[in-house]
Amino acid sequence: MQGPARCSFFKALLWALALVALLQLLYLSLLSGLHGRQQRSRYSELFGGRRGEAPGRPSEQQKEQLKRALASGGRLDASGQYRIYTDMLGPPERAGRAPDLVLATHTSLSNLHQLQELVGRWQGPVSVALFAPGPAEVRLATLMLYALGALCGPVRQLVSAHLVCHSGDLAAFPELEDRAEFARLKACGDVFAKLARAGAGRRNYALGANASYPNNLLRNVARGAATGHYTLVLDVDMLPSEGLREAFLALAATLGAEGPPGVFVVPAFEIRHTRRLPGAKAELLQLYQVGEIRPFYEELCPRCQAPTNYSRWLNLPPGSSLNIAYTVEWRDPWEPFYISANSVPPYDERFKQYGFNRISQACELHVAGYSFSVLNNAFLVHKGFKVPSEFHAQKDAENQRNKVLFRQFKQELKLKYPGSPRRC
Repeated sequence: MQGPARCSFFKALLWALALVALLQLLYLSLLSGLHGRQQRSRYSELFGGRRGEAPGRPSEQQKEQLKRALASGGRLDASGQYRIYTDMLGPPERAGRAPDLVLATHTSLSNLHQLQELVGRWQGPVSVALFAPGPAEVRLATLMLYALGALCGPVRQLVSAHLVCHSGDLAAFPELEDRAEFARLKACGDVFAKLARAGAGRRNYALGANASYPNNLLRNVARGAATGHYTLVLDVDMLPSEGLREAFLALAATLGAEGPPGVFVVPAFEIRHTRRLPGAKAELLQLYQVGEIRPFYEELCPRCQAPTNYSRWLNLPPGSSLNIAYTVEWRDPWEPFYISANSVPPYDERFKQYGFNRISQACELHVAGYSFSVLNNAFLVHKGFKVPSEFHAQKDAENQRNKVLFRQFKQELKLKYPGSPRRC
């Protein structure tokens, strides 16, 4: 091949190679764009807008709020054993009055499905502290809280959600690998149904050998969202009487701030079957007469609720408005459920698992000079009768450990309130 011809051949070869390289770059660019669109599509399927909502809006807001909550890394509790992420879903969309009555509750994943009925009955601000005892539970809890915020309007509007885990665990933003968890979640009911299936057959406090349910820490975390408001702290598997929030706020508006501090006791009951949960006192009385309703803890610890004076309360006719029925003295081992200003002493966070966690706080209220006024028409109902066979195997051992701690706690109260004539 002569010189000019050889030069032309190499030029053509170079042009051909350049064209192939250009085509490869174009192909890779198109492939990258297609992959990006696929990822965005998958991301949208997991984190995008849902039916019945403005496209992308609620979910996008929840996504950004969740990112902010997780980016903080949470904070450690006073013991350094637990990590706390507050306001995982951001502040509730529906702003309440000031002051309002906030329902503060706590749960593990196995009982989180109870939140649906609780929010529906309360129709006001709810603060829930969710405990996740291990890395897998933390990941699932983060996923399910996001799903509740993205798909459930009432949750987004009314609920402040907080996550508590062990200090060594870190919550992370859901990854695309978690997409399968959401494949069938199209509406709020789907999320709660999934939670109910996950919790089926599990027992309270049965978290494994290396995990303790920090109920008093969780109560304090939930109460933390109620600064400046009244609070009602109760377990997630209980329901308040209908209209309690509005009725109490009307009552509170008529009460002055004079006199000694006090709390407002809400009598608690258990119901045998949960198909028909009473909303008004007249209905509760009917169920009580046929044996479907009984005082809370009547079989397990009647003394724990005896000062409520159920016979007196049950004989009060249902009224049209909420009022104070009578005032009672606290005595050991009463552990009432009550409404209070959020300035009451916090729960002692050393009490975990079963036993003495609520008694200790009621005992401190008594020593600190609080009065206990029982409300006439308000009540709480626990879903199901409390029976010994339904408790976890370690219940008695935990109760004994906390009993020793309670003796120490009572001695500490003498130092904390040296001028108080009250003891417990």
